[in-house]
Order: sequence, then structure tokens, then C-alpha cells
Amino acid sequence: MNRAQEKFGSPLSFVSKKIESQLNAMVQDFIRQSPFAVLSTSNAAGECDASPKGGRPGFVKVIDEGHLLVPDIAGNKLFQSYENVEGNPNVGLLFLIPGCDWTVRVNGGASVVEKTEAGLEGAEVEVFAPDENSRILQGLRVTVREAYAHCPRAFTFSRLWDTETIQCARDAKANRYWLDRWREGLKEPMEI
Repeated sequence: MNRAQEKFGSPLSFVSKKIESQLNAMVQDFIRQSPFAVLSTSNAAGECDASPKGGRPGFVKVIDEGHLLVPDIAGNKLFQSYENVEGNPNVGLLFLIPGCDWTVRVNGGASVVEKTEAGLEGAEVEVFAPDENSRILQGLRVTVREAYAHCPRAFTFSRLWDTETIQCARDAKANRYWLDRWREGLKEPMEI
């Protein structure tokens, strides 16, 4: 029991039992349908990073009930997740499906898989809008330690997928607003 559980109480038994050491059929299916995941890593000093990953549903490959392959499609080339994994292999993944309030969480250990290694054979660039930079550079092979579906309470509270919530956010401050705010904070001007 951790300190928060001592203070606020233990989870119901079915909640604790949902955490499995492998990818059950439901979790595998959810991952295959997911076009978006957040990859969380931390370095040897414990400094954390969360990186969005996206593509067509199934861009993260279910290898078997104990392993996933997260291909790295060319992006900003900061490679923070990879730097972290070199010092601390523990990772967490949160998978989302648009319009679905449920999520899937996977925790485990990761190792870098080079593009030329057998581990990336058969992996393809699976994105909705490929361009000249859309190519697989390398990947992470995740050995599953924990996997489970997560309840929809956060999505219910936030109304994240509600069309009215989405439209209000777009009307108030759309992508262009946030891009301009980001540019304002840059030390040197940048064209995108």
C-alpha cells in the first residue's frame, strides 16, 4: 500500500486485478485501433519527458502478447525519448482513440531497435499525410510489464471529445494562435 492509499483508501479489487503482465486480446485490439499515443520516459536522473506519437491506426505494432514496436517516424530530431531510454529503459505508453473515452496504458522496458535490425522488418510508415520526411529512422521495442484499460473518468470530466467543447476551443484559440504564441517566445525568429 502506498501513502496515498493509506490516506484515501485502497482500490476496489477489480481495479487492482485489471493490471496484467501481458497484452490481453482487448488491449491488443485497442492498440491496433489507436492512431495516437503518448510515450513517457525519464533519464537516469529521473527527469521526465512525454512525447506524442501518431499515425494511422496500428502504427504501433503488437509483436506478441509481451512486446510492442514503436517506430520512430522522422520528426523534430531531438530524440529525447531515445536519450532517456539509454540511461533508464522504463517507459509508459498511453493509447487513445478519437471519440473513445477509454484509454489503454502499457508500462515496460524499452530498447532501441535500429532501422536495419530485424526488429523493424515489416514496419511501414503509417501516417495520414506522408511527406518527403516521412520515413522510419529507428524504433523502440517495448517489453510489457503492465498493461490495462483505463476508465473514462478524465474524459468525462473534461468533455474532451464533445463536439461543443472542441468547437469552443477552436473558436477561442485555434492552432494558429498557439503557433504564433510559440514563435513569440523564441529567441530567434523562425519561419515554418
